[in-house]
Amino acid sequence: MDDQDRLAERFEAHRDHLRGVAFRMLGSRAEADDAVQEAWFRLARSDVATIDNLGGWLTTVVGRICLDGLRARQSRPEDAAGAAPDDAAHRGPATVPEDEALLADEVGLALLVVLDALGPAERVAFVLHDLFAVPFDRIAPIVDRSPVATKKLASRARQRVRGTPAVPAADLAGHRRVVDAFLRAARGGDLRGLVAVLDPDVVRRADDTLVAAGIAPVLRGASTVAEETAGNAARARFARAVLVDGHLGVVVAPAGRVRLVMALTLVGERITGIDVIGDPGRLARLELALLD
Repeated sequence: MDDQDRLAERFEAHRDHLRGVAFRMLGSRAEADDAVQEAWFRLARSDVATIDNLGGWLTTVVGRICLDGLRARQSRPEDAAGAAPDDAAHRGPATVPEDEALLADEVGLALLVVLDALGPAERVAFVLHDLFAVPFDRIAPIVDRSPVATKKLASRARQRVRGTPAVPAADLAGHRRVVDAFLRAARGGDLRGLVAVLDPDVVRRADDTLVAAGIAPVLRGASTVAEETAGNAARARFARAVLVDGHLGVVVAPAGRVRLVMALTLVGERITGIDVIGDPGRLARLELALLD
């Protein structure tokens, strides 16, 4: 076995960890694999004798690659805005990205959704420190800040991820049960279950962007709204409950990237209003946070 083979063997011992780091930062299996492959290329061109901690070195390199990728993504309007509204609204089960299932199973789609709302440096700092326990002094050079500033960056990201509910805990728990029941019924195409959690006079509104894509601007009545919701059962499999501006809501995020948000109005044990948001400008202004 020559030196290159031994180096490749050492790299492979870290591959799964590096893929996990990159996947949580980028929310895409393909992009994560590309980042890990780029890390290997950089390692192969480096003087390995100067690397004391190979795992730490590789994590740092992957962090920098992901940060560059997130910044590039942010600079491309089509990526920042997500898929076209009609694509997000009418995606069929055959075209649901495989990454969506991976996100739901391995990371938690809700977490990736919230991370997607963070700035690139915030996301890198939070993922590396809070999810992988990388010290701030090692993260600081990646995000080009001091360790103190990096700690503040991660703290700010943590606050955004956790959010602040705008309703009392008891009300939030009750609302959560209603929304969970709504999602279960939506995923199963269960009309009776949907009608049970919708107020008889519920109103579903869609913003102008979605209306331009052919979606009715307003639907009224539990039966009508339930029928539309049941018809979107394939997409509902990957919808998740989150806090939307402090209130219970639902996000639809193919591959962890926010496409649609349903801001919900709840009274007692019924959903009385659904505001479906797909306009990139409105989406960017929403504060999304985890429920737990």
